Amino acid sequence: MNSSDNANQTIPNQWKLRLYVAGQTPKSVTAFANLKKLCEEYLQGQYQIEIVDLLQHPELAKQDQILAIPTLVRQLPPPIRQIIGDLSNQDKVLLGLDLKKVEK
Repeated sequence: MNSSDNANQTIPNQWKLRLYVAGQTPKSVTAFANLKKLCEEYLQGQYQIEIVDLLQHPELAKQDQILAIPTLVRQLPPPIRQIIGDLSNQDKVLLGLDLKKVEK
């Protein structure tokens, strides 16, 4: 893959991301900060972040089968993807969101 291949990748126009947290723990705050930074860098003007606090809405964890927190769920574009953790490893998050292709 070369740089022209990257330029030809189409990034969907609308990204809907849901971050599941449990209150304002350090991991939750870090996860949101890392997500916001990544979105501003790679999806500027094309994303929507919804924060779901499971302490206030525990019933919402069931619909996305949340087993650990913080968990990021990419709802759009399909397919749905989950990334667990504070999102500090930017390369893994980019791979998980399909914003970066696996290098061979």
